[in-house]
Amino acid sequence: MLEIRQLHAGYGSIEILRGVDLEVGAGEIVAVLGSNGVGKSTLNNNISALYRPFSGSIRFEGQEMVGLSSSEVVRRGLIHVPEGRRIFPNLNVRENLELGSLVRGKERRMQNIDRVVGIFPRLKERFDQQAGTLSGGEQQMLAIGRGLMSEPRLLIMDEPSLGLSPLLVEQMFDLIKRINEEGMPILLMEQNAVQTLAIAHRAYIIENGVIATQGKAGDLVRDPQLRKNYLGL
Repeated sequence: MLEIRQLHAGYGSIEILRGVDLEVGAGEIVAVLGSNGVGKSTLNNNISALYRPFSGSIRFEGQEMVGLSSSEVVRRGLIHVPEGRRIFPNLNVRENLELGSLVRGKERRMQNIDRVVGIFPRLKERFDQQAGTLSGGEQQMLAIGRGLMSEPRLLIMDEPSLGLSPLLVEQMFDLIKRINEEGMPILLMEQNAVQTLAIAHRAYIIENGVIATQGKAGDLVRDPQLRKNYLGL
């Protein structure tokens, strides 16, 4: 579905990504792992057309995406759940969800709300509550739910476990796996390597702006050198 070839990208004159190649197939969870500052968010921002790469190709369902506006990328069904949630704190939960269908999925807004609260029942209990008063875990559920309101063809999640308690992290990964099992392909950017590899089909490890290694998640988690260097095991 998503094919990235020789992507060079950064900010101003500073190059962060230096020739990244990456693919996501239908039905997959593909993880991109790495510590802060290695280029995960830069990759997300360029896929989502928030920035334009220096060079390279980003193709989604066979169509070139480089040069499109971010709203057109959303219309194509490539939906980004950003790091830090970025909900609208002064709007209630329902209003935040409805904004998710502003560009895509407007005609089926009510059906999509029903689907989201089926996945996240706690959000239904909070419909009239201001989003800024939700717990961190509830805010992350809301951010993912808002993304699902856009009827994604591919869902990009940037650090969904960031700032959550260990119990909520485990629940969040279970929910991501459930969303994928319902047919949603997911590109998952994470620092939490162990739990990410437990649910991913394939993974890329990014280091200093390049792909240091890649492979099936099960193979990577069993590799002794990778366990030592990247997983802290």
